[in-house]
Amino acid sequence: MKAKKAIETLSITTKLVLPNDTNTLGNLFGGELLAWMDVISSVAAHRHCKRVVVTAAVNNVSFRKAISQASIVTLEAKVTRAFNSSMEIIVDVYDEDPVTGERIKANEGIYTFVAVDQNGGPIEVPELIPESEEEKIRFEGALRRKQLSLILAGKMKPEDATELKKLFFTE
Repeated sequence: MKAKKAIETLSITTKLVLPNDTNTLGNLFGGELLAWMDVISSVAAHRHCKRVVVTAAVNNVSFRKAISQASIVTLEAKVTRAFNSSMEIIVDVYDEDPVTGERIKANEGIYTFVAVDQNGGPIEVPELIPESEEEKIRFEGALRRKQLSLILAGKMKPEDATELKKLFFTE
């Protein structure tokens, strides 16, 4: 399989926060944002492997800032690393004030998707080639996040988590 550059997986969507999207405080429902993030992540994952993909995990979501009704929300999703059949996708969520045009990063999330065949079984995905400094940092971090996830799930022994050990021990 031909490796892909991270930029080739970039997926961007823009939404307007409407009254039906908000809670009684006039802020975007967290669940609505999660759904938007899941969809945009699946597009990035699909662009990487050109296969059917399924959500395997929502690894982390950070709700840093409430997003108000009438805000313009831009979601940018990019594959940060491809493993055997899984891919880590980071979604950056930006809140744009409709009057001033000021755009700030409001939230982010990390999702894991798996490419599947016609029977729903996992299939191999192409390697990812990070190029920018940010892509390289996220690429390296993805392996540490995966190792931590495997340890917590009981699928890896802590002593086998080589990338995590580098954070805590010097040789």
